Amino acid sequence: MTEKLKLIKDLLENKKGEDIVVLDVSEFTNIADYFVIATANSSVHAKALADYLTQELGKHGIEPDHIEGLENAHWILIDYLDTIVHIFQKEWREYYDLEWLYGTARRVEV
Repeated sequence: MTEKLKLIKDLLENKKGEDIVVLDVSEFTNIADYFVIATANSSVHAKALADYLTQELGKHGIEPDHIEGLENAHWILIDYLDTIVHIFQKEWREYYDLEWLYGTARRVEV
């Protein structure tokens, strides 16, 4: 699992995703084991991050179950079943504050 998480984090960093955090949420929800949260500096940047991530993971045989939020790109959610990637614009990340909501979740260093 850490290989997949590291790959996701590296890909987001390659396209200048900011403040990337990986949370182990397995104890708090049954929808996923991990949340990867990243900040984009605009809707264009958020879409570029999502496109790049899905294309590059696809090359490794990792396909998303579904993607939400591409239309407005304020908050893009890419669901890889065991891992959900959240790409936020800064103000939306601050508003929804998933790090606070899952504040007791363990941060994973990858």
